[in-house]
Amino acid sequence: MNQIYLDYNSTTPIDPRVADAMRPHIEEYFGNPSSSHLHGAKARLAVETARRQVAQLIGCKPQEIVFTSGGTESNNLALKGAANALRSKGNHIIISAVEHPAVTEVTNFLASQGFSVSIAPVDQLGMVDPESIAGLIRTDTILISVMHANNETGTIQPVASISEIAKKHGVLMHTDAAQSLGKIAVKVNELNIDLLSIAGHKLYAPKGIGALYIRHGVKIEKLIHGADHEQNLRAGTENVLEIVGLGKACEIAGAELLQYQSHTRNLKNQFIAGLEKRLGKLHINGHRENCLPNTVSVGFRKLNAQTILAAMPEIAASAGAACHTGDTGESSVLGAMKVSPEFSQGTIRFSVGRFTTASEIESAIKIISQSILSLQPENQSVDLEYNSDSKIKLTQFTHGMGCACKIRPADLEKILAGLPPVTDPKVLVGTADRDDAAVYQLSADLALVQTVDFFTPVVDDPYTFGAIAAANSLSDIYAMGAKPIFALNIAAFPVNRLPLSVLQEIIKGATDKAAEAGISILGGHSIEDTEPKFGMVISGLVHPDKVLRNDGAKPGDMLILTKPIGNGIIATANKMGLASEQVVEKSGKWMATLNAVAANEMNAVIVNACTDITGFGLMGHLHEVTLASGVDAELDFNKIPFMGGVEELAMAGAIPGGSIANYENAVEWSNFGALSTNERYMICDAQTSGGLLVCLPPEEAVKFQILLENKGVFSAAIGKLTRPGTGFITVNYRN
Repeated sequence: MNQIYLDYNSTTPIDPRVADAMRPHIEEYFGNPSSSHLHGAKARLAVETARRQVAQLIGCKPQEIVFTSGGTESNNLALKGAANALRSKGNHIIISAVEHPAVTEVTNFLASQGFSVSIAPVDQLGMVDPESIAGLIRTDTILISVMHANNETGTIQPVASISEIAKKHGVLMHTDAAQSLGKIAVKVNELNIDLLSIAGHKLYAPKGIGALYIRHGVKIEKLIHGADHEQNLRAGTENVLEIVGLGKACEIAGAELLQYQSHTRNLKNQFIAGLEKRLGKLHINGHRENCLPNTVSVGFRKLNAQTILAAMPEIAASAGAACHTGDTGESSVLGAMKVSPEFSQGTIRFSVGRFTTASEIESAIKIISQSILSLQPENQSVDLEYNSDSKIKLTQFTHGMGCACKIRPADLEKILAGLPPVTDPKVLVGTADRDDAAVYQLSADLALVQTVDFFTPVVDDPYTFGAIAAANSLSDIYAMGAKPIFALNIAAFPVNRLPLSVLQEIIKGATDKAAEAGISILGGHSIEDTEPKFGMVISGLVHPDKVLRNDGAKPGDMLILTKPIGNGIIATANKMGLASEQVVEKSGKWMATLNAVAANEMNAVIVNACTDITGFGLMGHLHEVTLASGVDAELDFNKIPFMGGVEELAMAGAIPGGSIANYENAVEWSNFGALSTNERYMICDAQTSGGLLVCLPPEEAVKFQILLENKGVFSAAIGKLTRPGTGFITVNYRN
C-alpha cells in the first residue's frame, strides 16, 4: 500500500543529498579517525567538517559539539552528566510536564539515585509559564530542562525567558531541540542555554546519530568510558558515516530554513482548512501561532485514536494519546494540558515535511474526513467507496488486540469485589470464584454452565474472525468439564464502514465452528459500533459432582498445557505489519482450534482443576488456580511451548499492552528468576482461544498426554504444583 506519509515528527526519510554525502564513506573512506595515516586523516577531516556544519546551524563553536548515538543519548549525557558533576552543589532538577520520555525517564532514574525532581505545569495550550519555573527554583537547584518544541502538539516553549531566569539563579539550562532543529531557527546564544540535544533522524539524517551542544566552560561527567574520543566526553570510535550525514543534513537545514517553513506552513494551512470545510471547526491541541510550522494535533470528539488510524490505512500518522503497542491511554502531554478525554482519546498527530506535496494533502483531506464521518454514529448516510474486487482486511477496521484488550486484572478484581455476595444455594460457581463460567445446579445430577465472551479477534478474514470468536467462547465451557448444548450470538458492527456481507461471513464462521462443537446458534443480539466485535453466550451441561473448578488443584499435580502460547504477540505484530503471513496463519489456526477433544479425554483421567488460557495469559490464569487452591507452583520456562516466531516478534517490540499489564500484575506473586523482560512478557502474553491448563496427579498426567497424542492433540508438561501456599509461582530457567 502506498501511504501518504504525515508522520515527519516521528522520523524523516534520509534526504538524497545526505545519502550522496555519506556514500563515499561506505564505498571508499573507511579509515579510523584516530589513526595517524592518510586513511585516518580523511576520516578525521570528515568528522570535523560535520562538526562545523552542526555548529554553524545552531550558532556555536565546533568544539562545543559532541557526537552521540541520537537524541536519547544526548539527553542522558546532558542530564546525568550535569547532575553528577554538580551533585556537590545541589540535587534539585526542574523539568516541564510535557517532556519526552527521553527526558522524563532520565529524571526518574536520577530521582531513584537521590536527586529531587520538580515538574512545572503547562497551560491549556501546552505552554510553560517562566514564572512557574521561577517559583520552583530552590537554593539546591542545579539544572532545568525544558524542551524547545513539543513533539505531539508542536507548541514552542519560551526557552529564552526560562534561561534568563536560570542564569539569574546560577542554574544550568538544557533544552531538547530534537523537534525544533531544522523547522525553526535554533541559536544557542539567542536561547541562552548551556546544553542542547539534537537527533539526526528528525532532520533528514540517518537514525542512530545525534549531538549534544555543551557551552564552553560547562562541566559534565561522561557516561561511556574508554578512550578519549569526542573531547574525552563520549568514548568509542566515531560513527563517521552517520556523522557525515548529520553534518550535511544540518547544512541543508540552515540553507533552506525559510523555504522549508513556507512550504510546510502552507501545507499545514491547506490541511486544516480542508478538514474544517468537510468536518467543521477542528479541536486543535496546542498553540495556534507559537508552534512548529509542520505540526497539527487534532482531537476528534468521542472517537478512539487507534480506531481512526485503523480506518484510514492509506495515511501514516501517529496517535496523539500514548499507545503502548495496543494499550491505548491518555497522552501525558494532553493530560498535562487538561484536554478533555472526549478529545484526547481521539487525538491524531499529523506532521508534514520537506517531501510532502499539496496533492498528497488534498488526498489526505478526503481520506481522513471520510474516515471520521464513517466513525461518527450521526453520519449513517456516509457514501463509502468500496472496491468489490479487493478483499476487505478486518485489521484495518479494528483497533482492539483480541483478548489482550481485557480490563487489567487488578482493576477487574476491584470491580468484582464490589458485587453483592451470591446467596442462592444452587449457584455452584459464581462471581466469588476464580473460574471461567457460572454453574447453576438444576437437579441432583444436572447443572447448567454458562459463559459469555465478546471481543475483536485480530485477523483479516471475516470468516476466520467469527470462527476464532466462537472457539474462544466455547473454551470456557470445556474448561469447566461441561458439554456445550447451544449458543447465542453477540455482534457489534460498523454498518456505515463495512458492507453487511462481512457480518454474514463472520456469523458463518461462528456458525460452522458451533456446528463443529455439535451445537446450534439459537439467536442473539446486535448493536452498531465503530468496529466489528463478536462473541457468544454458551450454555452447557455437566454433572454437579464433575464440575472442574480452579480450587481443586493439589500439591504434586502436574501442569499440562494443550496449545502453545504467544498469539497475543503475533496479533500485535500482525497489526504492526511485522509478522509473516505464515506465522499469522498458523496462529489463526491455533486460535480457531476447539478444545473439545482435550476436554473429552479429561473424562478418562483424574483431573483436579482446569482452566483455559485467554486474556490474563498463562501466568494470570495459573495464578487463579493456585490462589483458589491454596498452593504454590513452579513453571519450567524451557518446557513452555511458544508459537513459531514469538520470540523474534517480542524482540521487535510487538508486545500488547494487555500482556504488559498481565506482567505488572504478576510481579507481586511471582518470581521470574533469570528471565529477560521479553521472556516475562511472553509467559504473561494475553491469549485468544488458548489451550487448556490441566492439573492432574503425575500418573494421570502421563495417561492424559498419551490419550492426547493418540488423538493427534498437542500437549506439553510445563511444571507442577509444589506445596500448600499462597498461590506464589516460581519460573525456573535453564541455560
